[in-house]
Amino acid sequence: MTTEQFFQKIRTYTELTTAAESAWLKLLREKTYQKGDHFITIGQIPKKVAFVTKGLFAQQYLNESGETIIKYFFPEGRIAGSIPATLMQSESLFDIIAFEETTVLEYNFIEFKKLVSSYRDIADFYICYLERHWVVDKEPYEVSLRSDVAKIRYADFLRKYPDLVKRLKKHQIAAYLGITPTQLSRIFGYSK
Repeated sequence: MTTEQFFQKIRTYTELTTAAESAWLKLLREKTYQKGDHFITIGQIPKKVAFVTKGLFAQQYLNESGETIIKYFFPEGRIAGSIPATLMQSESLFDIIAFEETTVLEYNFIEFKKLVSSYRDIADFYICYLERHWVVDKEPYEVSLRSDVAKIRYADFLRKYPDLVKRLKKHQIAAYLGITPTQLSRIFGYSK
């Protein structure tokens, strides 16, 4: 069932041949992380990425003041990883932590890249994925962080992650919005 969920998501980017799907399936490994477990740790050279089938990961780091900054959430149906660090085989600049018990399908990125070279449809997925998430989605997000007021960022958060409000603590949402929990309560009347 979980592999079907994975391939349904992949098909939202491109269609795969049976041969490509079969080759990719051989790389997938199911793993469960308990709440608080790290998928990736700051300073680690990551080797794998993961598709979240159940649960929630968050990408975070500490700023120079020691405050937690949450850059991204990976709920069900999202692919989690430190893509720049994985591509460059360099140290990750952030942690990816399970905010809930989280079950994923992991795969080795280097082995995946071999599939990209061997299967045109997997290459098409990879290009489409990178374009959508690292070009189209990333630029507006970065502009928003630098210029939008908290109310606009909160509205964007609700649009991007409509189901997460019930699953996150106030300080986690505030860390994503770049404000304090007190500001979140004052601006939005948020009390969780």
